[in-house]
Amino acid sequence: MKITFVIALLVTVFYKETVQQCFPPYAGNQPNRKGYFDLYSGQQEFSLALLHAVNKVLPNENLFFSPYSTYHALLMAYFLSGRQTENYLKKVLRLNANQEKSDLYAAYKIDKFSTQLFAKNASYEFTSANKIYVENDVPVKTCVLDDFNDELEMKDFKTNPEQARISINQWVENVTHHMIRDLIPPGTIDSATNLVLVNAAYFKGLWENKFPEEFTRPEIFYVSPTKQIMVDMMHVEGTFKHDVSESLGAHILEMPYKGDNISMYVLLPPWSDTQNAIENTLKNLTLENFKNIVENDNLISKTVQVSFPKFSLETTLEMTPILNSLGVGSLFKSNADFSGLSRKKLSLGEGIHKARIEINERGSQAAAATAFFSFRMLGEDDGIVKFRCNRPFIYIIHNHHTHTVLFVGIFRAALK
Repeated sequence: MKITFVIALLVTVFYKETVQQCFPPYAGNQPNRKGYFDLYSGQQEFSLALLHAVNKVLPNENLFFSPYSTYHALLMAYFLSGRQTENYLKKVLRLNANQEKSDLYAAYKIDKFSTQLFAKNASYEFTSANKIYVENDVPVKTCVLDDFNDELEMKDFKTNPEQARISINQWVENVTHHMIRDLIPPGTIDSATNLVLVNAAYFKGLWENKFPEEFTRPEIFYVSPTKQIMVDMMHVEGTFKHDVSESLGAHILEMPYKGDNISMYVLLPPWSDTQNAIENTLKNLTLENFKNIVENDNLISKTVQVSFPKFSLETTLEMTPILNSLGVGSLFKSNADFSGLSRKKLSLGEGIHKARIEINERGSQAAAATAFFSFRMLGEDDGIVKFRCNRPFIYIIHNHHTHTVLFVGIFRAALK
């Protein structure tokens, strides 16, 4: 009840503040309160579509990225866009077609406030921040200065693009606790740059069931039936939610972080041709099957002996072709429409995404930043399931409170 009251109160406040703002007028009506829940109504579906698109580009490599960060960077573009560009982005983000942009903007402000509020008392760390960097001489709409007071920052791209690049990268590094460095590489920003949209997200959580450090030891990881490598494997026995899903073709394990709101879900295909096994599970990872895992409480609590690799991984993705394949239309073309921001012609040339994760005995630390300028049981003795991640697997970090996918990875151990 308290949460509902806070949301209702905020919607009323935002209405009073935004009547004179630049989003479509309310015609005397308050914004739709249901908009708060619609902000992420399509985020899970977007995340799965992004996973398939990224895996198609890099089918044989370790993957790790943040759908949440990508979603928020595109959300900023959506708020600032108009006409055809706006329509493309609304479809790609799977936003409710019946919601006005003003409702979704109000929902964004509520979500921003509630995320900061919950973070103060949470047993994990989670932060997300957006930035809209605009060239100094661009005449920004007055209402945008009010609507995005925290996000908007004017930059001197024209005469000092390198200093602007360094400043943006420093902001990303600070938000991500120094996990993401040099997001935007040298030469990417030049004197012709007039708009840069950035999201930075950071998560640090402790396992509900920590892995005792004394049990970690080198073990074989089966990259393929003919290739094995050694990895540091962690071990713990405890009560976990587990299931064997025939529809996914994988064993499923939920590894919660302290605080109950966020969990890592591990999808482990059975012994077989490991490459095809991962692809088959991905093929079966539909929105319906995903919701059955994270929302319908179909997993069963049982005693499980877990073996999980200890690793650190960083990936960089060129997002322009990936997002183009999802249907962002003119977003990265010269005819993109950002009339919601300025009457001056603005454009985004490309997108880049960098993500990093560190998994150890205590828990996980992950960060990401996006910039636009995208069977059989393994073994069971006395009722104890053995869940051994000694072959390629998929892992998903999910926020139960907002029903959002924060991070996704495929660990193939194709390490160089």
